[in-house]
Amino acid sequence: MNDLNRCIELLERKEKLVALLAPSFPVMYDYPKIVARLKALGFTHVIEVTAGAVRTNEAVISLLKANPEARFITSPCPGFVRLVRKSYPQLLPYLAFKADSPMIASAKIAKEKYPDCQTVFIGPCLAKKLESSEDYPDLNLLVLTYRELDSVFQKFNIGDDVDATGAAFDVAEAGTRIYPMDGGLTITSGLRDILKEEEIRIVSGYKNIPAVLEEFGKNPKIRFVDVLFCDGGCINGPGMVSTLTLEERKKKIHDFAAQVKEIKDCHSTTGITPEKAL
Repeated sequence: MNDLNRCIELLERKEKLVALLAPSFPVMYDYPKIVARLKALGFTHVIEVTAGAVRTNEAVISLLKANPEARFITSPCPGFVRLVRKSYPQLLPYLAFKADSPMIASAKIAKEKYPDCQTVFIGPCLAKKLESSEDYPDLNLLVLTYRELDSVFQKFNIGDDVDATGAAFDVAEAGTRIYPMDGGLTITSGLRDILKEEEIRIVSGYKNIPAVLEEFGKNPKIRFVDVLFCDGGCINGPGMVSTLTLEERKKKIHDFAAQVKEIKDCHSTTGITPEKAL
């Protein structure tokens, strides 16, 4: 049974579910209405995956500080990881596997806070299904694309007219909301406080990746490569349904990141309130 059918079955049985909503969601859905729709669907809790991104950032910075001469390539993007495994195996030692991806870090947060709930990641990426099933099967994490979520909303007749009064993320972080755009990790992690600009490379789009990897192999001064497989980042993932241009999608993310209003009962995983984070 695939993840979509499994999720539908669990919803029909009214099992306890926690949704992990990827930070690219503002391209397709309005907040807080998307939280209200997910809870009307039957999800008990909704976590903003930006919370996991904070843990990813912390792990990346810790790796760099603990290894002042080491060189790393980011690995939160499962599409890129699989590209390296297939076409650039010599670069596998540089992948920062000790830093969980935001999805995996968020799944662990869900297990800590809601151990009796089935966790479901919702986002724009098809490769996340492979990351879950192949790399972290022990987490028992279901993965749906936004396209699939829309089909679930349709099946259960959950429209856009739900009452969103009081709706809010159960776990949220405001400071990493630009994460799904190219350079999101570099910008939100404070990486530029410990590395020089010439030591960092930011790249998105599979056509642009080979040149940067070749440069990394030839130039030992490059210490960190921030990579996203899709052009422009996760906001352009194949599991997303949108007619917006890339620039319009980026504006949606920036506009949401600029918001500091949160329901007072929304809990931060790091103690950073939205007002302090932005």
